[in-house]
Amino acid sequence: MNVVRVDGSPKAEVLAAAAACVRAGGTMIFPTDTVYGIGCAADDDRAVEAVFEAKRRPHDRPLSIHLADPAEARRYSSRLSPGARAVMRHFWPGGVTVIVNRLPTRCDAAARGGKTIGLRCPDDPICRAIIGATGPLAATSANESGARAFTGDGADEAALPHATMAIIAGQTRRRRESTVLDCSGERVRVIRSGAVDPAVIENALTGIAPVDI
Repeated sequence: MNVVRVDGSPKAEVLAAAAACVRAGGTMIFPTDTVYGIGCAADDDRAVEAVFEAKRRPHDRPLSIHLADPAEARRYSSRLSPGARAVMRHFWPGGVTVIVNRLPTRCDAAARGGKTIGLRCPDDPICRAIIGATGPLAATSANESGARAFTGDGADEAALPHATMAIIAGQTRRRRESTVLDCSGERVRVIRSGAVDPAVIENALTGIAPVDI
């Protein structure tokens, strides 16, 4: 695994190497605002399978698409509900994954053929610079399934799953996995509590969409 360590904004050559890795069908470990992720090009089916194998992730559990810009969400969703739009407006970029109705032409392997897809726009400048260079990434947390998520602690690096490339940039800011919200229907359902308190989300969506915590 090619490990690149970054202190501050990644240099142009690091971003170019990341883009080349992903274009070539490689997998990459990268920092986010919550925990480190392992991902690949969003629509590269073979690379998606490599992420599943590296993480030993159950094959019926989808990956989420990580975006550099909130506006890219419409490229992956057939319909954004009022709740989804409100969550994105209030909490993106940020530590929330939003499950939306998927365009059937996009990311079938990452979504495991399902009708929905999880979307993330992390609030981390290094992460967004990387995704800006590589394009959207189908990703999950960079740990073997069932193990503790990696947040940048050097002592845990040996436990990282194998990837073609790893960009290590120190501790993540939130150090908790994202909060996951199912916004595919008229109600917003909390699937996993994480970096953003569901009560804060419920308050922000008052009068827009009911929230099931």
